[in-house]
Amino acid sequence: MADALLTHTDNILAENAKDMEHAKGHISDVMLDRLLLTKARIQGMADGIRAVAALPDPVGRVLKETIRPDGLVIQKRSVPMGVIAIIYESRPNVTSDAAALCFKSGNACVLRSGKEAFLSANAITAALREGLKTTGFNENLVQLIQDTTRQSSMELMTATGYVDLLIPRGGAGLIKACVENATVNCIETGTGICHVYVDKAADLSMALDIIENAKTSRPSVCNAEEVCVVHSAVADEFLPLLRERLVDKRAAAGLTPVELRLDERAAQIIPGTPAGPNDFDTEFLDYILAVKVVDSIEEAIAHISAHSTHHSEAIVTSDPATADLFTLSIDAAAVYVNASTRFTDGGEFGLGCEMGISTQKLHARGPMGLEELNTYKYMIRGNGHVR
Repeated sequence: MADALLTHTDNILAENAKDMEHAKGHISDVMLDRLLLTKARIQGMADGIRAVAALPDPVGRVLKETIRPDGLVIQKRSVPMGVIAIIYESRPNVTSDAAALCFKSGNACVLRSGKEAFLSANAITAALREGLKTTGFNENLVQLIQDTTRQSSMELMTATGYVDLLIPRGGAGLIKACVENATVNCIETGTGICHVYVDKAADLSMALDIIENAKTSRPSVCNAEEVCVVHSAVADEFLPLLRERLVDKRAAAGLTPVELRLDERAAQIIPGTPAGPNDFDTEFLDYILAVKVVDSIEEAIAHISAHSTHHSEAIVTSDPATADLFTLSIDAAAVYVNASTRFTDGGEFGLGCEMGISTQKLHARGPMGLEELNTYKYMIRGNGHVR
């Protein structure tokens, strides 16, 4: 599959160029970046497939074995889900990531791309199917739905008896539609309103590096920072440094400056855009950062808990007790101490690639890899046992 992807690079890039042309003027520049494919990105997709191939087989593992006093042997073993459907929007790389993870975990894969990325996804799927076929597998183990209307999404969400698990990957609207309308099993992959809290005991230089990375390295992805929370004890010193790093220096370097949307206290320290009523509940996916000043770690935790989407949250501090309080109190799939939220990713977590970031708590949470695409069943062996 990886080889076929590279063999068909030129065709995939040609189809992606058509998608890009159709999307211009309809989606933002940062969303166009999510849609864009390059030779390097296709190489990265192939590398992700090979990384998945190199991982241990998750199917058939004995998770637990119990021998009862009467000699009955009870094994709990991992098994594939069956048919996994993925509805996604404008990221063509999801096509290869999902197909590789499903195949490696013993599942059939039904993909439903958004219309912005359809031509790219179709070319990628054709290459993956060719890779399957050349090695003797049924190419229909990976399929892409050709209809990109809302009707096809609704039919997939309600394909009870055909689809064993549905995973939506996209914006809040898509995820909400799946959670509310799906009659098949659905894993919620939430939006990412990710916070970085700069504590009074923070190394401010470290905090600047982490925030710059979390906000600007790729603002269009779900693990990018959207809100910065700052302790009032360091706000007078830190916020001017933050503005200099994210606004002034980026503008001087010809980079897109970050628009700072400030609460009342932050606005008294540095210039910026006054924060609106929804700015602390918005996944901007853009060069925009909401900023809030608090008086304590407890207030920071309370604010994050009120506005979190339970994806990824971070604290910058040199106080171990404060770090422990934050990590134990924050309800999120990934909680960081002195590190960027951008690490919430299947590849970075050693999963090869990922199916998505689950923000729910049942079965799967955080980056979903091979293990999360298996379920389990009990296999019991007796010798004429009756109860």
